[in-house]
Amino acid sequence: MALKAAPILVCGFNGKKSTTCPRFGVLDSLHRQSTFLNLRIRWKWECLSHRAITPVEDETPSTPAGVEGATEIPLAVGFHHDLNSLPKPLSASNFVSSSSDGSKVRVAYQGIPGAYSEAAALKAYPKCETVPCDQFEAAFKAVELWLVDKAVLPIENSVGGSIHRNYDLLLRHRLHIVGEVQLVVSHCLLGLPGVRKEELKCVLSHPQALDQCEMYLNKLGVTKVSADDTAGAAQIVASEAVRETGAIASAQAAEIYGLNILSERIQDHPDNITRFLILAREPTIPGTDRPYKTSIVFTLDEGPGVLFKALAVFALRGIDLSKIESRPQKRRPLRVVDDSNRGSATYFDYLFYIDFEASMAEPRAQYALGHLQEFARFLRVLGCYPVDTDP
Repeated sequence: MALKAAPILVCGFNGKKSTTCPRFGVLDSLHRQSTFLNLRIRWKWECLSHRAITPVEDETPSTPAGVEGATEIPLAVGFHHDLNSLPKPLSASNFVSSSSDGSKVRVAYQGIPGAYSEAAALKAYPKCETVPCDQFEAAFKAVELWLVDKAVLPIENSVGGSIHRNYDLLLRHRLHIVGEVQLVVSHCLLGLPGVRKEELKCVLSHPQALDQCEMYLNKLGVTKVSADDTAGAAQIVASEAVRETGAIASAQAAEIYGLNILSERIQDHPDNITRFLILAREPTIPGTDRPYKTSIVFTLDEGPGVLFKALAVFALRGIDLSKIESRPQKRRPLRVVDDSNRGSATYFDYLFYIDFEASMAEPRAQYALGHLQEFARFLRVLGCYPVDTDP
């Protein structure tokens, strides 16, 4: 919900009575005597959207429907005795109270032990306690219900593109992006001990992992079968113990589930990097001591060149855009527009997700969002966080 708030920055003129700042902050040559007052700012990102009219309907939480796509393979039961000690994934519909004593950060991720998301969580917080969740939304809810402190979820891959499900969940939930993690993904072909890769007839993995290793698998001549995640595929191979079945997963998954690595770095593109977002209940306080990135989502009114105007507010202030993603509004996907005297045309009504390289502690970023609010029907800051420069 949009909230009213006082402006974040004001200007003072040589100790005299304060006056209103230049509205857009594009040029300041006429205001060289002005100096920004040092204020202690409580950052509540919703306040930055106080000129938005109403929240978009996609923000309304709802029970996620079944995911469309390839046939999913349920996790097998009756695992080997040494796998029973692994933590069981949390479910969005069946949470239990947390037993954490607060001694270390608890971080939720989607998947089971050995997943790439777990590796990303450990890269961000090396001494954290990782908490597996069965679905992306379960990780969001675990943070909201104080079962964990953070969640680390994938948002895009350099080969497979964006994770659209998580873009939708960012809008439906009120968590804040407080960081990012870039993880180099190295896929391995795993099999049971004593099995050669030439013996494999079927390979299990997450659909994106299968796509990223398509040329290798085609050359191997195996059948590709989708599973919930890469580590889950390794767990199935270990528990079912079918010699002709292999999995694509991480080297860590091979170690956890007692599988042999039959081949390493089998992805089609060697530079395979997945970007993860770190989510928390409270936003970080942005600074200017290092590079920061800000993520926003907005919708626009109808009109010629309105998207150009929206992007121009950043160009006018020398702010680089590092990501632009558009998603149709699910609950109101079509907009009817008068096209001619003979009828009307229908167009998709879009949400625009943008990452720009500036900190909300910088006046130019605040002016840019203030300018954008003039023609945005809805605007929300998802988070301002340090850039991860070490993939």
